[in-house]
Amino acid sequence: MPIQHAVLALLTDGPSYGYQLRSSFERAVGPQWGGFNIGHVYQILDRLSRDGLVTGRTVQQETRRPDRTIYKITAAGRRELDSWLAEPVVRTAGFRDDFLLKVLAAARRGPDAVLEVCRTQRNARMAELQTLRGLRRQHRDEPLAALTIDAAILHTQADLKLIDAAEERAHHPQLAVQVEDSAAPPATGRASTRAAM
Repeated sequence: MPIQHAVLALLTDGPSYGYQLRSSFERAVGPQWGGFNIGHVYQILDRLSRDGLVTGRTVQQETRRPDRTIYKITAAGRRELDSWLAEPVVRTAGFRDDFLLKVLAAARRGPDAVLEVCRTQRNARMAELQTLRGLRRQHRDEPLAALTIDAAILHTQADLKLIDAAEERAHHPQLAVQVEDSAAPPATGRASTRAAM
């Protein structure tokens, strides 16, 4: 699990506690990644501790605040991190995108509906691209945050190319027919023989 390994990587900087790890993570990757829920941080730390990849030591606070658990990476945790870094990132099989489902639905209404879905999607992606470029300027001095934003920009540009491809196929007669054919009941008797020829 990549987040688990990111926590291990942060612990190579030295012992830390949950809130500190969350802050370090969010500061490193920047705003584009999204928030890192503190409850999730502690679930990860519990799992890492259970697996022997980190150790936790409770430290009593001098004030009335609750005790704090300080986590430290173990030798096994370092080996796990090394092993994970040595492996390539592999995408799961298949590709799912809600936009493609909208194209499927719009195709049943005709080319104009497909083009309208594409126009709406393009406007949203162009606005997103403008926002991302602004964020990149704000975070240009933070290398990992800037890289995360660059990744989002590249994904958004790929989405725009997908929209181009959908527009090019909007008038293709089989875009909707393929869906209709698969829903039609199979032909029987002589008609099915002729259809197969």
